[in-house]
This record gives sequence, C-alpha cells and structure tokens, in this order.
Amino acid sequence: MEKRKLGDSDLEITRIGLGAWAIGGSWRWGWGHQDDTDSLKTIHKALDRGINWIDTAAIYGLGHSEKVVGKAYAERTDKPYIFTKCSRLWCKDDNLTGNLKSASLRREVEDSLKRLKVDVIDLYQIHWPDPDEDIEEGWETLAALKQEGKVRYIGVSNFSVEQMRRIRKIAPITSLQPPYSLLFRGVEQEILPYCLEHNIGVIVYSPMASGLLTGKMTRERIKNLSDDDWRKSAANFREPQLSKNLELVDCLAKIGKKHDKTPGEIAIAWTLRNKAITAAIVGMRRPDQVDGVIHAADVRLDAYDLEQLQVYL
Repeated sequence: MEKRKLGDSDLEITRIGLGAWAIGGSWRWGWGHQDDTDSLKTIHKALDRGINWIDTAAIYGLGHSEKVVGKAYAERTDKPYIFTKCSRLWCKDDNLTGNLKSASLRREVEDSLKRLKVDVIDLYQIHWPDPDEDIEEGWETLAALKQEGKVRYIGVSNFSVEQMRRIRKIAPITSLQPPYSLLFRGVEQEILPYCLEHNIGVIVYSPMASGLLTGKMTRERIKNLSDDDWRKSAANFREPQLSKNLELVDCLAKIGKKHDKTPGEIAIAWTLRNKAITAAIVGMRRPDQVDGVIHAADVRLDAYDLEQLQVYL
C-alpha cells in the first residue's frame, strides 16, 4: 500500500488508517453496541492487509477504544503506529468538557499509555481547541511531553488557521486532523492551503461522512439505528439533507462500478486526490468492512468522474 511522510516527522504512513471511534462501543457519542471480538478481528485484518496506523482517542468509549487498541497492539509482532488524542474529559453523567491545563494533559497521557500498553505514543493530538484561551498552555505541555519522550510527535485536531498560527510560535505542528468529505468541504479554502504551505501533515476524518457514503446506509437502516447511535439525530442522516445525500451515493456507486470499487472507496479517493491530504482515517468495526475500503488509495478519479460528483457539491 502506498505510503506518505506525515508532515515534519519520519513516519511513513499508509494513505488509509484505521479509525477506532466506533470501536469504543456504546456511550453518549458512540455508534451503538460493539463486540470487542469483532473489533480485534477488524484491527488484525486491517493490519494484515497493509494498513500501518491506528487513530483513536481517550474519549472514545470513555477509554474503552484505547484498551481494545492496546490489546490488539500487544498481540502483533509487526507493530502499527498508534495515534491518540487528549483534552476531552468525561463526567459521571457522560457529559464532556474540554481541559487544556498542563496537569490535566499530563494525567491524560499517562492514562493513555497504560490503556494502550505502550511506552511512547507515536502521535499525540489535541482533540479540540477547547477552551480556546488555553491552547497555548496545552501546546506547551505537548511539546514538553515530546521532549520527555512520552510521545514522538505532536499534532492537533479541529484547529483553525488562526489557532495554528498561535501555537506554531511555541513548537512545530506535525499534523492536523480535520473533517473532510464530499459533504463537508469547509477546510478547502484556508486550512488545507495553510497546511500545505507550512508542511503540516493532514489526516482527514469522516471521509465517508460517518458511513453515509458507503453505499450500505439505506433509509431503512438509518431508521433502525439504535438509540445510542449518535448518527440517528445527525442532520445529514435526516431530511431534507438525506434525500440529496442518497442521490450522491447513487452517483458514487455508478463511478465505483466503472472502477470496480465500492461507493465508499470512491468517496475516500475523492479526499485523497487533494495534494494537501496525507492520509484518511477510515472507521472500521467489522472484519468485512475492511474489504470495502482497503483499495481506496488505488483509485484515480478522472475529469469525468469529478464532473459527475460536482453536481452534488
């Protein structure tokens, strides 16, 4: 599988990485019940097929995703890169809060290291710039953790250009993790050009719009999503957006037939065609899902394909 260098690091990562949000299982912002056995089989299959990095976060499943990733990591002789995120804390009622204070981040990194069963985290990222007034303190702390050998590289997620400018005065940014898909293009105008100019690697999340662009998300399936699946109340999964989104999926399916690829692979390939994008995080929770996304980086969309998709943008 093709690899690219991530920003200013020495990490050569595959153009698709395994996203472990859904592996966290059932919680307030989860994807419904998840079987850990399926999660482990999925991780191993993805790694066996060539993927060499996993992206998770402390908040996914309130620590559970990291534990599952750590178990899978311990079972491998060919160790993948492990990326995780900090700064989101949970309370007893499952409400979330942002904390970028140094003492809190230091507790978080130690907890993540234990759950992941690793001595060093390959990429440690601030999950959200919340609260904004503390991003400098948070970034100074991550820079210190890198110097101390707790983490190899540091990055951010969901930061604006202005916020990246502020923290780059403290230490370089190895990577940014923004949302990017055919249904969310807000990063194209300023954020992606800024990252390209300053050698900040970009690993996009939700390239298939949280499963909506896979070709398997029918009206009936959406209707039957469990009550603890956050997508059930998301705007893209409800009218009036849903009808237009499903028309886009039909277009992806037609293009996929031409390339002998799934609609999801075409959706991922569309994000990877942007020269600012290093790689895409692709959520997988069952072994069979690996087969439907693994060849996305092999697709080369032509001008006609892009013209067909442009109708829905």
